[in-house]
Amino acid sequence: MKHLLDKIEARQQLVRETAGQLREQIALLTEELAAAERTLERLETTRATMLELAAEDGIEPPEPLPPGYREVPAAFEQARHGLRAKEVCEMLGIGTEPRHTESIRAKLKRLASRDILAEPEPGLFTLAQAAPATPDTDSS
Repeated sequence: MKHLLDKIEARQQLVRETAGQLREQIALLTEELAAAERTLERLETTRATMLELAAEDGIEPPEPLPPGYREVPAAFEQARHGLRAKEVCEMLGIGTEPRHTESIRAKLKRLASRDILAEPEPGLFTLAQAAPATPDTDSS
C-alpha cells in the first residue's frame, strides 16, 4: 500500500510542476497577446487616419491586395531586376511545376493590371515605376 501512495505522491508532484509551468506559459502568452492587441489597435487607428486624410484630399484609397499576393512584390524588391514566373516561384519557395508557375503568372498579370508590376516584355515582370513627383509650382 505504501508503494502505491508513494507513486501517487510522485505523480501529484509531477502534475503540480507541470501546472506551474503551464501557468507561467499562460502568463507569458497573455502578455504577448496584450502586446499584439495593442499593436493591432494602433495599426487600425493609423489606417483609419490615413483613409480620412486621403478622403480629405480626394485620393481614392488603393484596393488592398488579397492574401497570397502580398509576398509577390516583396520578391521583386529583393531581386531588384525583372523576374519570370518560375523565378518568382523559386524565390517564394513554392514548386516550379507548370501548375505553380501558371498560378504565379496569373498573379503577376493581375498585379501588372493594377500597376503594381510592369511587364516590359512578354513573361518578364518588374516593379512598376512610381510616377515621379512633380515640383509644386504654387509658391505661396
